[in-house]
Amino acid sequence: MPGSLEGIRVIDLTTIYSGPICTSILGDQGADIIKVESPDGDWMRVPIAQQRNGVSGAFAMMNRNKRSIVINLRTNEGQQILKKLVEQSDVLVENFRPGVMKRLGLGYESLKSINKKLIYASINGFGEEGPYVERRVYDAVIQAVSGMGALQADPSVDQPIFINQLICDKLTSVTAAQVISSALVARERSGIGQQVQISMLDASLFFLWPDAMLNFTFVGDDVPKSPYGSHAIFVRKTKDGYVCTMPVKEPDWLGLFRALDLPNLLDDDRFGDQHPVGGDLWQKTINEAYLQFTTNELMPRLEKNEVPCAKINARPDVINDPQVKAMGSLIEFEHPIGGPMRQPRPPGRFSETPANISRTSPELGQQTREILQEFGYDDGTITELRSKKVVR
Repeated sequence: MPGSLEGIRVIDLTTIYSGPICTSILGDQGADIIKVESPDGDWMRVPIAQQRNGVSGAFAMMNRNKRSIVINLRTNEGQQILKKLVEQSDVLVENFRPGVMKRLGLGYESLKSINKKLIYASINGFGEEGPYVERRVYDAVIQAVSGMGALQADPSVDQPIFINQLICDKLTSVTAAQVISSALVARERSGIGQQVQISMLDASLFFLWPDAMLNFTFVGDDVPKSPYGSHAIFVRKTKDGYVCTMPVKEPDWLGLFRALDLPNLLDDDRFGDQHPVGGDLWQKTINEAYLQFTTNELMPRLEKNEVPCAKINARPDVINDPQVKAMGSLIEFEHPIGGPMRQPRPPGRFSETPANISRTSPELGQQTREILQEFGYDDGTITELRSKKVVR
């Protein structure tokens, strides 16, 4: 069955992480993603690590369900080819620094005149205005400005600790995919396209605000500030490993005490108002109780008492976790060059328009001829364009 975005054509001018993940989500949901690459290709093609036969694992994940065409947009002829593609497409996504597309004559106003129904999505670091607009931006820069880097800090030390993944890039990708889909719905109603802009900073602030930035929600001094918490209290050491428990409500705590063979510490006068974050004595009492059990002994006890819990998987353990396997969350398939490969399935589950992995990541320019033919170029013209290095 076709995906929910079947019939939607997306021109993908993005590279690195945030843009390609966004368009791969749209591709998973059935859109025809035409990845337009420079003659050098997306930098993520470089197999720095985690590669087989020259296929980068990261690139393969972020660029599945796409076709690749190489167009040299620094040439007038290349720009004309892109405009021809735009005429018959629904969405264009770019993540160049602000102003680059306009200087190429490919800004929104220019392309809008060619296709008034076009959704033109721009992804960038700091938006279109402000003192940081001209900065080169990667994930760590946004972690620094947004407060994400400070979030992980030990409150007693306060030295920033960055989250050990490209979290700002990825949450921007998810946000951008949702925004583009929303713009497509609006176009169905109005018949008119629009430009949408998604900055990594905006996406990161929105992501942080409901919990990590609550002290800054109310304006004024009439609301007291709360101490910054730490999720370290959800990590507990057992005899042979680690578990996560996150008791929040009173029944959760009572269940935890039963699982740990502890009395009801909520009624223990020794702890005063230390609950639920707990002072040193509270934490020492709880931690010593966990150490009386192995992980395998403790997990059934926690589940029986309905304590929010999980074994903390090391990364190699994730792929064999019983729940991951039961859900079929990871898909194994054969990449024609990279060989056997494992990736997460599309996370959205549709009853009537399923999301799927229908294409593995393309080689650089693999579908150049095929795509140009679809847009009306004959073989002779394509050969000439290749000889001029306009396409590859």
